[in-house]
Amino acid sequence: MELSVVVTLFNEQDNVKPLLKQISSALNGIEHEILLIDDGSTDATVARIKQYASANVTLIVLRGNHGQTAAMSAGIENSRGSYIVTMDGDLQNDPTDIPSMLHKLRSGDWDVVAGNRKHRKDRLLLRKFPSRIANTIIRRLTGVAISDFGCTLKVFKSEIAKSLGLYGELHRFIPVLASLEGSRITEVDVKHHARKFGESKYGLGRTFKVLSDLVLMYFFKAYFRRPIHFFGPIGILSLFLGMAINLYLLVKKIMGFDIWGRPILILGITLVLAGLQFLTFGVIAELIVRVYYESQHKRTYNVKEIVAFGSNEI
Repeated sequence: MELSVVVTLFNEQDNVKPLLKQISSALNGIEHEILLIDDGSTDATVARIKQYASANVTLIVLRGNHGQTAAMSAGIENSRGSYIVTMDGDLQNDPTDIPSMLHKLRSGDWDVVAGNRKHRKDRLLLRKFPSRIANTIIRRLTGVAISDFGCTLKVFKSEIAKSLGLYGELHRFIPVLASLEGSRITEVDVKHHARKFGESKYGLGRTFKVLSDLVLMYFFKAYFRRPIHFFGPIGILSLFLGMAINLYLLVKKIMGFDIWGRPILILGITLVLAGLQFLTFGVIAELIVRVYYESQHKRTYNVKEIVAFGSNEI
């Protein structure tokens, strides 16, 4: 199998039929499979997939709504292609961009080709403007030079996609995760369409989630393999300052001064305790990282069913 197309779906019943037609038309002549991952849809999405799916389509139905990251991880793990494409199921990504992205990946020494929605068809204030700010912050904090982190349309070498270790809501930071694996990443401009059917699942409410994940990504980028280098300096500095303050107060006490009840005494004790705690956190984090690397990765989702279809006309 040359290419696996992983599409995550949540309440996209009206998009299923045109989505399958567009993918099949765009990839005509390329050996491919389509993996549709239903993330707990409450409408007729699963029924529509079973109605319109052809022989090269695999449906993965998750038990409940696990989020886009877990759904994407389920599709990637069950894919068979040498190359893997991820895309949304809302028809805003254009499958006709996939062949050129695949050619870019094969022709150069790249591991990941990311899409850049240069002419994005979303509302300016609610989607495009916050996205531009977020992309700028992510680039500066992580050092990954991608213009559009939020574009789901990406093409990977299979071994890179399967090593990402997706969980939580980290699908927005796939280029950062790939960079942590030593991948070479490039981007190409891709088409973007306004949503025709259904409702968007995103809004300003996800801003705080993105900011929280960004803190995590910065820590991953800078300190994931050696967390003691983050906690250690803070702990040592705090411990040193606390001991210096306490030594100063000890000298004052020996000289006959009353030190009890002074705020600086509380500060000195607090700094010593905080320093010991940060150093302890660092050691524990090092042990966790050791366990992470030496143990098997656990799945972040539960599969309800996997359906491989026979030949049906779309």
